[in-house]
Amino acid sequence: MLGVARHFFTLAIFYALCGMALGLSMAISQDHSQMPTHAHIVAAGWLMSSVFAFFYQLVPAARASRLAPIHFWLSAVSGIVLMGGLFLLMRGDTWIEPAVGIASIGFYAGMLLFAVIALPAVWRGEKADAQPSQFSLNAGR
Repeated sequence: MLGVARHFFTLAIFYALCGMALGLSMAISQDHSQMPTHAHIVAAGWLMSSVFAFFYQLVPAARASRLAPIHFWLSAVSGIVLMGGLFLLMRGDTWIEPAVGIASIGFYAGMLLFAVIALPAVWRGEKADAQPSQFSLNAGR
């Protein structure tokens, strides 16, 4: 993986590990009060970061966009603040609510920025990276 794709995939793995650790913690303690946090970490963190990573890897024109690093940093910072803030909010720390709101808006802005980057590439018919993968199912044929 290259550039912003590698960064998003690294972030995705971080989210997956955090989400799974929180899930295990809830199962062991039998306290499922952090279920909304767990769901956000897994869906918004792991899943979305993985989708972004693979899109940027497969569409070099999008990866080369000057907006792609901005998209990464906006999504990464707002997402981490959102997930951490949501954890505290679900724990009862209501003082964090303004930060969660601001981070939510930032995370949404990141998705809007991705739309600005991705949709023109998709509608222009940008070709996916045509380099064969060493892990191809047809390797050696």
